Amino acid sequence: MNICIRADASVEIGSGHVMRCLTLAAALRERGAVVQFVCREFPGNLCATIEQQGFAVHTLPRPSEQEGGKLTAASLYERWLGVSWERDAQETAAVCQRFALDWLVVDHYGIDARWHKCLRPFVRNILCIDDLANRPLECDLMLDQNLYDNAKERYTPYLAPHTITLLEPKYALLREEFRQKRDIAQQKNHQKARQHQQDRKIHQIFVFFGGSDPSNVTAHAVRALQSLVYEGVALQADIVVGIANPHKDQIAALCKTMPQTQFHCHVPNMADLMLRADLALGAGGSTTWERCCLGVPTLAVIIAENQREMTETAARHGIQHNMGWHEDLTVEQIADTVREYLSKPDTLRQMSANAQKLVDGYGTQRVVEAMIHQSITTHILTDTRKYPNKHYG
Repeated sequence: MNICIRADASVEIGSGHVMRCLTLAAALRERGAVVQFVCREFPGNLCATIEQQGFAVHTLPRPSEQEGGKLTAASLYERWLGVSWERDAQETAAVCQRFALDWLVVDHYGIDARWHKCLRPFVRNILCIDDLANRPLECDLMLDQNLYDNAKERYTPYLAPHTITLLEPKYALLREEFRQKRDIAQQKNHQKARQHQQDRKIHQIFVFFGGSDPSNVTAHAVRALQSLVYEGVALQADIVVGIANPHKDQIAALCKTMPQTQFHCHVPNMADLMLRADLALGAGGSTTWERCCLGVPTLAVIIAENQREMTETAARHGIQHNMGWHEDLTVEQIADTVREYLSKPDTLRQMSANAQKLVDGYGTQRVVEAMIHQSITTHILTDTRKYPNKHYG
């Protein structure tokens, strides 16, 4: 298959869209597909990261201030495109029409059915990755890997009857390392449970609030842990930030003032860091499913509106604790919540078990199989129109 992926990363957008698309791209490449990306050159883009992983990137020019000013009447997510949807569609089509594309994968909140229809002449199939369920989408497959109580009903007004939906965390786009280390994580979680029953202590904390974290929730979390250490609580911590984090130097300096604390930037071994954690502090984004796969109990913070519903639902299902909206949290409140859960090893153990039941690590493979099946179906339908007397076994 020949595949193009349209996704952006920036300080405002974050890195999650591109990172989960990279996971899908790697799995597709394993099955023999040729995958390339189309990304706009925003500040904080991940074009270099994509190229480092061996994928070609076709860059769209960074918007000018004048172009951005024309979008003042647009919604927040439409402004994330940086230009009008018409221009973005034209620029993307200029790339796509150069290739015989089997698939166009679109992971962008600023793109809707109008854009998809403009690209239809240049691609055989379209896969939309979404979790907002707030606008019409014109696609053959629609993937929403998040957990909602009414997952299918959310999209009913926005999809055509022919669209196949891939819903809930069984389709979570996780890198192969998480699936491979899931069994190790289960064994370690049993060992941790026995240790917690003996000493009733949490030893290792993992902190990650997304690739960009523009609100700098990471610094609040580090200061909260710092206050607990000053109280005499014996804690070790791994503090992780993305390469697009504008506060990474400040956080690195802050970590140096804390004993038993390691600072990590844009790490390739996220699964290893999660494996050694007894508790995580993190955002309610796509990293949720990585933590679930490895059974890491989590205190989750909502750092963007698109995370709110999913974070609340996950808390109701007992796979994490919802600390609420980041703007309402103080350092003291974060410290109090961590302190509370330090004395609840049984609750954390149950949270871990609930999380691993929900995510088995095979989501990416399921999505790839769905794409392959749809490609075969499309090929047969096209072929039978050309050769109506041809028979297939």
